[in-house]
Amino acid sequence: AGECSSGLECDLAVNLVGQPLVRQQVVKGVREFLENQNPTKPLVMSFHGSTGTGKTYVSSMLVRYLFPGGLQSPYVHHFSPIVHFPHAERIEQYKGNLKSWIQGNLTNCGRSAFLFDEMDKMHPGLIDVIIPFLGPSWVVYGTNYRKAIFIFISNAGGEQINEMTLDFWRARKDREEISLQDLEPAISRAVFENPQSGFWKSGIINEHLIDFLVPFLPLKRHHVKQCAVSELIQQGLEARPDVAQEVADSIPYFPEEEKIFSSTGCKTVASRISFFL
Repeated sequence: AGECSSGLECDLAVNLVGQPLVRQQVVKGVREFLENQNPTKPLVMSFHGSTGTGKTYVSSMLVRYLFPGGLQSPYVHHFSPIVHFPHAERIEQYKGNLKSWIQGNLTNCGRSAFLFDEMDKMHPGLIDVIIPFLGPSWVVYGTNYRKAIFIFISNAGGEQINEMTLDFWRARKDREEISLQDLEPAISRAVFENPQSGFWKSGIINEHLIDFLVPFLPLKRHHVKQCAVSELIQQGLEARPDVAQEVADSIPYFPEEEKIFSSTGCKTVASRISFFL
């Protein structure tokens, strides 16, 4: 691990399976942001990809690196639409709450992190109340808030990322050759032009407030095997390749014919291990 310049980089290199673009984007974004004593705006990242590809995992790794206690830290705030904003008819009330929560927390500590889970299930319009906190103005509501970090997580764009990864595979290209430039336009359309998405017609997009769009690629069978091996080790068990193989073989893959990519990523690996021991 002599390659890593930071704990986060090592952590991602060792524990995150099959996501070269994620590693590159997240490490770059966080490093530049932390090195800058006087950022002009908060760091805003949006994670996209289908289930089980590592979005929540990376966000928890990121906050663990930045805050003692990680997700349990008092400076890390986690919002889920189903838990915090369930009722469409109460959206105005939610807007008020969300704005004052963020404002209060930033007044309390400028270096706070805000995670918004399942952006694809967020009521359109709600997220726009946080725009004043994301942009490059100096002071908002009397607080300096430019050292904050915002992470949006969503399955939106996952299908497009999967399609493009399949196209590469069909063209006999390695998924490692996929670049951000290949994926960005398709993700943007899926996420920002979709009336069902929390980002629909959002000023966050029109004003270009997202610094890093981070695509999570679908995982292949050997990646799922790697996840199974790590999971065995984490559970304090022997890293048995035969068990990892059986776990990997037990989950669904797509497309129907060729079965190249895992339909659920590494999502169900942990719960399946006990079946094969």
